[in-house]
Formats: sequence, structure tokens, C-alpha cells
Amino acid sequence: MRIRVVSSREEIFTLNPNERIVHLAFRPSNKDIFALVETCPKIEVIQLPKSYMHTVSKSIEMFLQMQRIQLLEGDVWGHRKDINEYYSIPISVIEKIKEMKIEGKSAEEIEKKISRESKLNSGMVAYIMTKETPA
Repeated sequence: MRIRVVSSREEIFTLNPNERIVHLAFRPSNKDIFALVETCPKIEVIQLPKSYMHTVSKSIEMFLQMQRIQLLEGDVWGHRKDINEYYSIPISVIEKIKEMKIEGKSAEEIEKKISRESKLNSGMVAYIMTKETPA
């Protein structure tokens, strides 16, 4: 599973229309979010750093809910954009989630443990659980 890292508003218009998960490494305006949704009609998740989450307007939050797009808080730890425009979620994380589901662990337990071990936000772990490891 890959997260497309976008570090400037100009980059939004160069994105592949099939992107599903995008991390915005800049403080987006309402216009930037609309442009992102228009450029990537299949988008499912927009991830923002914690400091930027508080600046997202209620109207954009409602718009994203109506579009069934999740707005998640989180970072792409250790990612270098100059080397790769995608942050890849390690296969080991996905395998660990599958393993814990087979063991019968609750979603909350899995989210807590995986987010602590992998530095992924619990919302992203929940998303991975539904997409990569269907019940």
C-alpha cells in the first residue's frame, strides 16, 4: 500500500487520477482540497500532519464526509520526497495486522498496537484493516 506524498499545491494538478491515499505535506486551503478531489476522483483518504488538521474548515470536513473521503491525521515518518514521491506502508505491518485479526484481536487492540509499533496513525491502521485485510 502506497501513500502519495504531495509537498506543494502546484503538485496537485500533476497527480495520477487513480490516487487513493494522499498525504499533504503543506497547509492546504479549501481550494487545494477541492482541486485534489477534482484531480483524483477515486481518492479515499487525505492525510494531514497534526498541526494542519486544526486549520481545516468545518465546511471542508462536511464536504469530504459527503464524498466519503476520510480525513486522517498522521505523518510519513522518515520519508524523503526527493528520493521517492510515494511512502510505502511496509508489508510487515500489513502481515502483522492480518496475523492479529486471525488471532481474534479486537480492532481497537490492533489499532493501538500497530500504531505504536509502526508510527502509523490509528485511523490509517483502521483504513488498512478494511482495505488490505477484509474480515
